[in-house]
Amino acid sequence: MAAVATARILIVEDESTLADAMRYGLEREGFRCAVASDGAVALSRFEADKPDLVLLDLMLPGLAGEDVCRAIRRSGSTPIIIVSAKTSEVDRVLGLELGADDYITKPFSSRELIARVRTVLRRSGLASDFGGLSVLEAGPVRLDIEKHEARVKGVPVSLPPKEFMLLECLMRRTGKLCTREALIGDVWGVDYFGDTRTLDVHVKRLRAKIEEDQRKPRYLRTIRGLGYKFEP
Repeated sequence: MAAVATARILIVEDESTLADAMRYGLEREGFRCAVASDGAVALSRFEADKPDLVLLDLMLPGLAGEDVCRAIRRSGSTPIIIVSAKTSEVDRVLGLELGADDYITKPFSSRELIARVRTVLRRSGLASDFGGLSVLEAGPVRLDIEKHEARVKGVPVSLPPKEFMLLECLMRRTGKLCTREALIGDVWGVDYFGDTRTLDVHVKRLRAKIEEDQRKPRYLRTIRGLGYKFEP
């Protein structure tokens, strides 16, 4: 069975911008991805690639997503996560009754998508060991993701959800550049069109809780014109 870092994922999505964003976020986490933009191509790719998980939009050109889901389910137990703009409870129930393992409504953040993928893979027995993924430590910071707890130099620190998510994204890529666009997509969602200064405000608040001197940040560094980096 595939380990989480090399799991193969088939993204079935006809909106190219969203498909590219999903692929980028997943590949950045170590997954291998293929994309299909309609139902017929999706089934061909499924047969050829034998993916470990399928992310499936329901509203597809040609063969409907519901029919794709039924066909995949008839062929075996490959995990399916429906990714749909249909948000009603009835739609969710119908999607799960088709045989899907989970159902995500648009818009969603890259962080939520990755968390759902990991959960379904783990539940399906395709990723039994997640090692240190639930606890992140770098510099003076320790994050326990499952408990939603943060400590700085061993002292508990209260972080609102968005600050916690932002710090988690930065720490998962410790020592590497996190672009502004990637961070906004991870924390606020790929369809976020609000004021991008929101990111800067959250970074400033994190620095107040992490850095000894906010004016000379040692850990949460600004990469001018590009984004931010968490230095250990």
